[in-house]
Amino acid sequence: MSVAKICGIETEYGIHHVGGEGNPVASSSLLVNAYVADLARAGWDFEDETPGNDARGFAREGALPPEVETHLVNAVLTNGARYYVDHAHPEFSTPEAADPLEAVLYDKAGEEVLRRSMVAAGRLLPPGQSIVVYKNNSDGKGNSYGTHENYLMDRAVPFARIAHLITPHFVTRQVFTGAGKVGTETPGSSGRDVWYQLSQRSEFFEEEIGLETTLKRPIVNTRDEPHADPQRYRRLHVIVGDANLAEVATFLKLGTTALVLALIEDDAFGSLDLTLANPVKAIRQVSYDPTLRSTVELADGRSATALSVQWELYGLARKYAEDRGLAVLGDDGVGQEVLRQWEEVLAGLETDPVTVAGKVDWAAKLQLLEGYRQRHGLDWDDQRLAAVDLQYHDLRPERSLFARLDTEHLVGQEQITEAVTEPPRRTRAYFRGQCLRRWGSAVASANWDSLVFDLGTDPLRRVPMMDPLRGTADHVEELLQASSSPEDLLARLSG
Repeated sequence: MSVAKICGIETEYGIHHVGGEGNPVASSSLLVNAYVADLARAGWDFEDETPGNDARGFAREGALPPEVETHLVNAVLTNGARYYVDHAHPEFSTPEAADPLEAVLYDKAGEEVLRRSMVAAGRLLPPGQSIVVYKNNSDGKGNSYGTHENYLMDRAVPFARIAHLITPHFVTRQVFTGAGKVGTETPGSSGRDVWYQLSQRSEFFEEEIGLETTLKRPIVNTRDEPHADPQRYRRLHVIVGDANLAEVATFLKLGTTALVLALIEDDAFGSLDLTLANPVKAIRQVSYDPTLRSTVELADGRSATALSVQWELYGLARKYAEDRGLAVLGDDGVGQEVLRQWEEVLAGLETDPVTVAGKVDWAAKLQLLEGYRQRHGLDWDDQRLAAVDLQYHDLRPERSLFARLDTEHLVGQEQITEAVTEPPRRTRAYFRGQCLRRWGSAVASANWDSLVFDLGTDPLRRVPMMDPLRGTADHVEELLQASSSPEDLLARLSG
């Protein structure tokens, strides 16, 4: 039986220091430090970090595991999230969410954290300088930065089966998860070859399966760092997605992927075989065709459009829901909404992408760009269109083109404001956030796997949190209320 699909999103944001020296590491550090300076927070504990572990049990010769930079600013917030500098970017990692809708809420809370950070940084900068943040995946100069997803999975499912069956979904889901991009950054191609594409990330993938995240990026990432009991769970670390601003796109990115993973865990694919002949070639083919008419070659010699592959997966998921229910997504209500939105978006894309522009980023952006292009008589390789593309992702409310659109909302502004400081109640993030809120600096550091308390004279005390479903409000609220101090809490946990 499939395990609950606890999930989360890690977003690296694009950054520009207006009027500054342009060192992105320094700018990112200033941005994050300005926000966390006066907040209750803990440092990040690196003791459990194992980014070099490969789910296949080996690493390809010459493979480079992700680098962990322990010297850069790295904070855990009271909402259970991690806010830090990752290489040259500010990154917000949501707390563990119990379902895709909750993950959307905390992804939006992350955007609000970045907006507040820009304001806070502005107070520290000289006149005429500011830091601007973009929620996108490319600087337009050949450099891509990631938006990663994470899903809890059953350790018993062979990784090779996961990789084989999830690949067609990763290649084709960009028809509704793509954030859209003017032109191409693939060497040897030009804007005349690819005037617009669905995804900002797809052309940066060069391998089918692998451990890397910044070079030779694989469609299926093999990082085996479960942040949970490794005997029971694995964490599927997904690097193939775009940074979405449209809430429905984020919801479907997470919800459809969680459902396909549940199908894999419960061996519900039956005889359906969607294996692609060349996934790396196919992911670019799909991205390069906003008409959605091009076909990709399957391993058995057939060809199919990305939409037809998604319809096949939707049909399997619908049958799965009828046979087994959708509790794997938190509750049947959220799961049914995933299915409803999935069907509605696929039908809209099949008829006219304009009809789902309020749900799908690439369709909304293309509509904006086409209107601007026609009004000004521009060719698609005109740099003004690239500037409009970037402005779509600007997080400043007064500058963001996305903010001006009439898009479908799944979460309210009051919910988002609360989620900036309050943790989810149904995962271990609640315990992490509440301990930090109540006892502040006594929580010396934290990560997804544990909390570390500094009680002054005693050695540091580590509290394991190896089950993502433990530490929820139902489990710990009474314990927290009964504990008068960190020492009391730790004594109760020990007892």
